[in-house]
Amino acid sequence: MPTTEAFVASIPLGPAQAAANTAQSLARSDMGTTALHELVMSQLDDDQAQEIVSIPLEGKSSIADHMVIASGRSTRQVASMAQKLAEAIKKAGFGNARVEGLPAADWVLIDAGDVVVHLFRPEVRTFYNLERMWSFEGSETSMMGRN
Repeated sequence: MPTTEAFVASIPLGPAQAAANTAQSLARSDMGTTALHELVMSQLDDDQAQEIVSIPLEGKSSIADHMVIASGRSTRQVASMAQKLAEAIKKAGFGNARVEGLPAADWVLIDAGDVVVHLFRPEVRTFYNLERMWSFEGSETSMMGRN
């Protein structure tokens, strides 16, 4: 009797195979998170964002694996960076990112799932000081200063 894909798919997975499938799924997820984070950092750099900071949250918060904070010189630049970033995330296959605060563009939040991005005008960023709020003792905060 020939073995068909449907027959093979109908066979229950053993514990070892189920664990292997879960490990592969998690590895793909980690690669996806890394690729998404790299896309965000690259897009912000291309759009000449200022003072780009990435705060690793993996294992410290359930909201995301990375928080990226950056500034734009004006509300127009902040809005433009947010729109371009949301489009790049969608085009790269990471789905639709939720964008909040776009009309005023003083502080725009882009929630891309594993990566959360905050874009500010400099005065608003200084007032809220998210970097200090989210810094953890002993954590390495990667900074890519752009002036």
